[in-house]
Amino acid sequence: MTRVRVGVFGLLGSGNLGNDGSLEAVLGYLRERHPGAVVDALCGGPEAVTARYGIPATRLHWYRGEYRTASRAGAVAGKGLGKLVDVLRTAAWVRRHDVVIVPGMGVLEATLPLRPWGFPYALFLLCASGRLTGTPVALIGVGAAPISERATRTLVRWSARLAAYRSYRDGLSRDAMRAMGVDTARDEVHPDLAFALPAPPSPELPAGPPGPVCVGVMDFHGGNDDRARAEEIHRRYLDGTTRFVRALVEDGRPVRLLTGDACDAAVVAAILDAVDSPLVTAAEAASLADLMKETAAADAVVATRYHNLVCALKVGTPTLALSYAAKSDALMAQMGLATYCHPAREVDADRLLEQFRELEKRSAELRRTLAERNLAAARQLDHHFAALTAALFPTSDHAPTPRKAP
Repeated sequence: MTRVRVGVFGLLGSGNLGNDGSLEAVLGYLRERHPGAVVDALCGGPEAVTARYGIPATRLHWYRGEYRTASRAGAVAGKGLGKLVDVLRTAAWVRRHDVVIVPGMGVLEATLPLRPWGFPYALFLLCASGRLTGTPVALIGVGAAPISERATRTLVRWSARLAAYRSYRDGLSRDAMRAMGVDTARDEVHPDLAFALPAPPSPELPAGPPGPVCVGVMDFHGGNDDRARAEEIHRRYLDGTTRFVRALVEDGRPVRLLTGDACDAAVVAAILDAVDSPLVTAAEAASLADLMKETAAADAVVATRYHNLVCALKVGTPTLALSYAAKSDALMAQMGLATYCHPAREVDADRLLEQFRELEKRSAELRRTLAERNLAAARQLDHHFAALTAALFPTSDHAPTPRKAP
């Protein structure tokens, strides 16, 4: 029998560590349970994906300037032509596969600024192509949220409806899709795919004075509905986070700044310049594995990006979320730390410091809680992957053959 052909799709290889971590988790699943699968990608950063994961990759958009603002007539025409060319490119790519997987990521949400004719349009083309060609498209452990902008909401709703399989990383995501008119009766909820990644060995935390604190920062300007006050939101976030880091330094605490996307470097630079202390250093993490090593070595973590939180919780380090969306609150509740959330839009350094000190007082208790929740997450993801195999790779005496979408 021929080997099953699996395509993976998304903004992969584009500098977002969370997106790439979700891909890594799915590739690990395929290697373990479907070792004969032939895998390639349609993604945002094909060169990076091929170099890092050793799979062939194709550029997501025909027009290379897709995510740059088009001001000149030539750029506008290029974008418009690209939308038409991508219809044919996407359909041809999907048709070459037996199944296509969208691995995790917040592909059904607009909690950060998002234009409908960018990734939402690309996802719609993918799911529509899957339905037309008979290739099942699976949205695996994805994030979703209510969307107020009509065009984006329409594209997201139809993408979900046309997918052959859907699962979500939290209950809020499933509820959001149900509210948008998607039948979610058979859709399952499981922990984020990154919880399936191997965790580094837990280091021995030295006795003595309090140890380092990891502070995960983000180039945060609010969400899709906050464009009018984006700069104000960013300034308040940066000022509050900087004041918090300065307070830690005044207490003699080493601070390690973490990022989760290439665009976060500007925030790191601003904090380093404002605090100007040898106690503040910046990590150079290139993967979720690197983030896990950093957070495992810390006494505590305060972070904004969703997958900074996932990494810290995965390794069992007491964590406080600078929450910018409901998904962060849901994750913290799932892991037993619901009371340790602070709004990223309204960072109050004094209140944040109070919450941080309370978190550290309960450190031993919270580490036990996280150990229990991580065991539960591992069991749930094992069930998730078994369900995925049953849905997309029905068993046979030889190589698995995927079931076509209805």
